[in-house]
Amino acid sequence: MSAPRVVVLDYGSGNVHSAVKALEHAGADVVLSSDKRTAVEADGLLVPGVGAFSAVVDALLAVRGDEIIDRRLSGGRPVLGICVGMQVLFERGIERGVDTEGLGEWPGVVDELEAPVLPHMGWNTVDAPENSVLFDGIRDERFYFVHSYAARSWTLDVQPPFPQPRLTWATHSDRFLAAVENGPLSATQFHPEKSSAAGIRLLQNWLGTL
Repeated sequence: MSAPRVVVLDYGSGNVHSAVKALEHAGADVVLSSDKRTAVEADGLLVPGVGAFSAVVDALLAVRGDEIIDRRLSGGRPVLGICVGMQVLFERGIERGVDTEGLGEWPGVVDELEAPVLPHMGWNTVDAPENSVLFDGIRDERFYFVHSYAARSWTLDVQPPFPQPRLTWATHSDRFLAAVENGPLSATQFHPEKSSAAGIRLLQNWLGTL
């Protein structure tokens, strides 16, 4: 079998090259691109994200990233968001008093964690469900986080015959969503590309769904 072809969406976010290298290490054929057709037709799309919620949304809209994600999901084509690339999938983000409309793939608000020390930076464990695909074989591992904001609740009501989303949580004084697996749309608040062998395994698990 040939390696799955994954596009890392190139919209000006930092940290893209480490994501490309991690995906290649996990076994993917990786292209860094903002071309709509290339991104829509790839086996998988990874949406990175570093920086402020509003800046990431603006940069994604500038390359029609919202249209690319919608088109892929309507065709059941997998998308993986990372860090702020996960946060912008929600309806809204509130950061330093600025309320920004997100991409709206999931209902809910991303706001500041209630914790005495921010950002939440470093290695942390997660509470993944038994049936998680992303965390298969790595439910007890630690992953690398760098963030002050997160989604702290899940309000999407999914009715049969659609499968229930698989939600993974973590705690930094405050409880927050560390990962979501919702049909073809998955996301992690932590950085798999910075999470050593466990992060590579998670990316391999995701590649196995493509």
